[in-house]
Amino acid sequence: MAKLMQQTKILVSACLMGFKVRYNGSEKAALQATLERWQQEKRLVVHCPELAAGLPVPRRPAEIVAGSGADVMRDTARIVEDNGQDVTAHYQLAAWLALQAAQQSGCHAALLTDGSPTCGSQFIYNGTFSATRQPGMGVAAALLEQHGIRVFSEQQLPALIAWVNEREAER
Repeated sequence: MAKLMQQTKILVSACLMGFKVRYNGSEKAALQATLERWQQEKRLVVHCPELAAGLPVPRRPAEIVAGSGADVMRDTARIVEDNGQDVTAHYQLAAWLALQAAQQSGCHAALLTDGSPTCGSQFIYNGTFSATRQPGMGVAAALLEQHGIRVFSEQQLPALIAWVNEREAER
């Protein structure tokens, strides 16, 4: 039991674990051997910020307009759906709920889906609904980082594994 207490806990996007919770009702399963092992070791806290905030599945595509997730959390940028509906408050709530889930579970890292206005950590879409990417973070990724939780995208799984191994070797 003592070994479980020392293991690094990781918040992970539900869609990366095969749950069909993305805006279009799909999943983005990236479950590899390490994630399977971590799941068996009860290290993973599977969470969908949008679902936690009450957003439906499926839902309209949404993008951050004129900024990044940190700007949205400061109320200097907005998140809108492809029909122009402002859904900023829903996504801000999603970010706070992700932070709460991570903190209550003792997570020190998060593995999130890139490109999302909530979970993107390396890139987000530019708010024009033209499939144009830009560097930046979504609202939950930015808030988690602000509170000391290290965020990785699904493309950074090897970096996350190395980070966890290094962290646990120091103990």
